[in-house]
Amino acid sequence: MSEPILKVEHIQAKYGDFIAVHDASLDVPDKSIVSLIGANGAGKSTLMDTIAGAHTPTAGKVFYKGEDITGVPAHELIKRGLALVPQGSRCFVRMSVEDNLRMGSYPKAARAKRADNFERVYNLFPVLKEKRKDASGSLSGGQRQMVAIGRAMMSNPDLVLFDEISLGLAPTIIKDIYATIRQLNAEGLSVVLVEQDIHRSVKTSTYTHVMLKGRVALSGLSKELTEAEIKNAYFGI
Repeated sequence: MSEPILKVEHIQAKYGDFIAVHDASLDVPDKSIVSLIGANGAGKSTLMDTIAGAHTPTAGKVFYKGEDITGVPAHELIKRGLALVPQGSRCFVRMSVEDNLRMGSYPKAARAKRADNFERVYNLFPVLKEKRKDASGSLSGGQRQMVAIGRAMMSNPDLVLFDEISLGLAPTIIKDIYATIRQLNAEGLSVVLVEQDIHRSVKTSTYTHVMLKGRVALSGLSKELTEAEIKNAYFGI
C-alpha cells in the first residue's frame, strides 16, 4: 500500500455530552478507494464531518498529506484538496444545476480551471448538461446526487469523502455512480466510501474499515477480510 494521504488517529467527537465517535483510527493510502462501513448510528458520518472540518473533535488528530489538519475548518480544507459529498444528495434546491456546480469552484485554484471542470463534470454526467439551467430541486434523487458529486469535483480535489451516496437511490443509479467513482479513482482521485451496503463497498474498495458504536472495530485489505469477520465487526457479534 502507498503512503496515506489521510491518517486519522484516535479521534473522539461529541454532540454536547453525547460521544458519537469514541476512538477512531484509520489510514487512507494515496490514490486508493477505502470503504468505511457500519450500521446506522455507528458514527460514520460524524467521523467524516470531523475529518472534513465541519465538526471539531474533542480528542485525537487528523493528518492530510502529512500535515496536521485537526480542527481546520472545511472552507480551508477544500482549498487544500479535501472535499466531502455529504449524505442526502444535498443541493441548493432553488439554484440551478450550473450555479450549484459553480459553488464548488470556491478555491482560487479551482476558479482558474472552472471551464475545464465544468466540461469534466458534464462528461461524467451528461444529464446535468441537459438540465444545467433547471433548479436542482426539480431533479430526481439520483440527479441531485450527481450534482453533489459534481460540485465536489469542481474544487479540484485530491481526496473525496462520499457519505452514503447510494442512500435511497435506485439500483441502476447506484451502479452508474459507483462506476463513476471507479473512473475518478483510476484518474488518480483518492476516495473514502461511507456505506451501510457491505457487499458493494467492500467489492469496490481496496481497503475496508468497519465501525461499531463509535469505534473502528476492524480494518484490513478488502480482498483478505472474510465475510464472517466483517459480519462480526459490523454487528458486534
